[in-house]
Amino acid sequence: MVAIENHSQGQRAAEAAQPRIPKEARRLLHEIAASWADVTDCRALQVIPLKGAMTNEVYQVRWLNGADGEAKPARERDVRKVLVRIYGDGVELFFDREDEVRTFECMSRHGQGPRLLGRFPNGRVEEFIHARTLSAPDLRDPEISALVASKLREFHNLDMPGPKSVLIWDRLKNWLKTARNLCSSDESKEFRLGSLENEIAALEKEFSGDYYGIGFCHNDLQYGNIMIDEETNMLTIIDYEYASFNPVAYDIANHFCEMAADYHSEKPHILDYSKYPDTGEQKRFVKTYLSNSGDEPDAEEVENLLQSIEKYTLASHLVWGLWGIISDHVNDIDFDYKEYARQRFEQYWQKKQALLTS
Repeated sequence: MVAIENHSQGQRAAEAAQPRIPKEARRLLHEIAASWADVTDCRALQVIPLKGAMTNEVYQVRWLNGADGEAKPARERDVRKVLVRIYGDGVELFFDREDEVRTFECMSRHGQGPRLLGRFPNGRVEEFIHARTLSAPDLRDPEISALVASKLREFHNLDMPGPKSVLIWDRLKNWLKTARNLCSSDESKEFRLGSLENEIAALEKEFSGDYYGIGFCHNDLQYGNIMIDEETNMLTIIDYEYASFNPVAYDIANHFCEMAADYHSEKPHILDYSKYPDTGEQKRFVKTYLSNSGDEPDAEEVENLLQSIEKYTLASHLVWGLWGIISDHVNDIDFDYKEYARQRFEQYWQKKQALLTS
């Protein structure tokens, strides 16, 4: 999960006074800046913590001095900036970091994301994208939602290396095993972990013939992982830590579920499912997604994908419920992972009952 910039100048100054950038990262930053002719002092950098991260620590690093000796360029876009990502604890329980870096580099070659500028032992330096990170309300904006739908179709069609097999079921099984190993017996009972092995097996069997299509999926398309250049209206999807081949209906279902979240509110772990897209919003999104090739989709195609998406919300709730339980045991970021997990599991059981009675 990703972070967005905090624009308070007073907070920037206070937070930058005690940056947590490792020495190895600082050396790499100095080397990067030394190669830029318009930076006169590669050590005169400013570190700005970025808010909203739940997996990593993320910082913007900027150099304000130009070659002409001015303290600051005329335009904010002209300020030399990079993004520093320090990996969080316990991430190896969720994904392989080397696989993630390979995906990152491949996405960059496809022109789909920031460039990798360098790596240090527990993190990396990335190109800073001059764009605005979306907010929670942006996802409900019809124009922005249409841009997201078109961009997601493009993402799903990327020719990525590696096996094209579905990952979701193995991920669920592995995360369930990890969660059961970490949880006390009381926690296991509270979250009904003992029943989830059968739930996952039943979903896998039920959905085995219900793949609308397999594509390269982001698997974590919340608003903080989407950036918009407001001069061009171009979107960039970032942060590929959980990306893999999966049913595209699952990726869209997960995106819809994320509309209930506002990770920059006073209680970022609280989900509001009244914000889940209604039938009209879902249909507009799916029609735009299917129209991205230029052909108008027929009503049956739209309805079939909508039905698949509805079912795959179950898998999304299980994935992030288990993620919350595991994170509660291994991550010290200020976020109520357990309460987040509790809400996702509640939604799973409610949605399952609704689908059974519909």
